[in-house]
Amino acid sequence: MPPEHAASQHRLYSVRLLLARNPGFPDGSTSRGYELRLPLSADGHLDEAGYRARRAECSVRRFWENEPDQEGRLVHGRHGWRFDYAPGEDDDEPVHRLDAHVFRPGEYVSVREADGESLTFRIVSVR
Repeated sequence: MPPEHAASQHRLYSVRLLLARNPGFPDGSTSRGYELRLPLSADGHLDEAGYRARRAECSVRRFWENEPDQEGRLVHGRHGWRFDYAPGEDDDEPVHRLDAHVFRPGEYVSVREADGESLTFRIVSVR
């Protein structure tokens, strides 16, 4: 199968994560979260073959109240999955077991922020 045909089979989804209940945020927050663009399998898991085929299109946007949005990309390396915003690893945000998550509304994802704090986010939409 030609590579361009393989890539067209790996549909990209837009996944919105909002800050769930965390220390300091007893009600979570609708003004803090992430928008992800990534390929998913039929059962809602990260499609790793799709990621390899469309890596350049897999992106993340971090939105945080009173801070400018950050645009980045989804990266897989020897230490697992992370959100990467600029060259170097100082600003990277590791995502705990991203490939094990089912991406559907109501599920949760943990992200370790660049400052080292781990926060939990709720998946609110997958389209």
